[in-house]
Amino acid sequence: MKKMSEQFKPVTAITMGDPAGIGPEIVVGTMLSKEIHECCKPFVIGSRAIMEKAAKVLGKELQYNLISDPSEAKYEYGVVDIMETGDYDTDSIEWGKEQKLAGQMAIDWIMKSIELGLAGKIDAVSTSPIHKGAIKLVGVKEPGHTEIYQNATNSPYALTMFSCHKLRVFFVSRHMSLVDACHYATKDVILENVINIDKELRKVGIENPLIAVAGLNPHNGDNGLFGTEELTDIGPAVEAAKEKGINAVGPCPADSVFNIGKSGKFDAILSLYHDQGHIACKTLDFEKSVTLTFGLPFIRSSVDHGTAFDIAGKGIAGSISLIESTKVVAEYAAKQHEREEN
Repeated sequence: MKKMSEQFKPVTAITMGDPAGIGPEIVVGTMLSKEIHECCKPFVIGSRAIMEKAAKVLGKELQYNLISDPSEAKYEYGVVDIMETGDYDTDSIEWGKEQKLAGQMAIDWIMKSIELGLAGKIDAVSTSPIHKGAIKLVGVKEPGHTEIYQNATNSPYALTMFSCHKLRVFFVSRHMSLVDACHYATKDVILENVINIDKELRKVGIENPLIAVAGLNPHNGDNGLFGTEELTDIGPAVEAAKEKGINAVGPCPADSVFNIGKSGKFDAILSLYHDQGHIACKTLDFEKSVTLTFGLPFIRSSVDHGTAFDIAGKGIAGSISLIESTKVVAEYAAKQHEREEN
């Protein structure tokens, strides 16, 4: 990670996630990181009572500054600026269990971050994990963070990008079956993704980004012997992107494109389906594979692990992923600010 410019530190909200999971514990670890305070102005959207409980199991003591607006935050190392969204029965929250109240709290914290983002009061959001079952108990229909943020902000698209060292991996599809994902990766859909990737990377100061589009079939289909999608959809999408002046290449064999990309040769790689890119990044470095969402009015990031109910409340959850998530989103928010200023 490059050292952040001291002239601008993005105001970054950190949501606590499901209060019954490891979210509160990793938020404690993140707010105790000097790196985070050096690269951004962080504050927590969550519950002080839950955070105190998490700090206790970690053997930590924290000072708190309750705020109702980011302008009231101190942004001082050693002080946790925290914004609450209601008066909840926090004593009823049990570690490691799917609970309706926990789902409601997690959603309330997300919606507060969206409210602040739409009002221009924050530059970035770093989200802790939520539990899909818990949010369904309160009527949330979206499968996860990305869809919630896209719908609530009325954004035309939400691009998911994995950041892992020098890899920037985008995805044609996220949560759908592999069979459906293969059918979904049509020429038009791939082309739309390449256009949006080019647009978003330029916003963060990457001029004329080189975008590699992964193939779908073994050996790129070997001229139709093992599948024709490279000939009928992927290749034509890349050529159409080139005609629009986009610096795209592909289809690139999926068994080598990520290995080549980890050297930084490509500015971005477009993965054709969820696990194609996830496996590559998580194998390279599981803890430092973080998710960013582009296309919103603000940049959002997230850890790439779940609520880990099995270890919640035991004081053993590591904060590396949330620290990395917060650092990365702050870096991109600062780049976007610099781009807008220039």
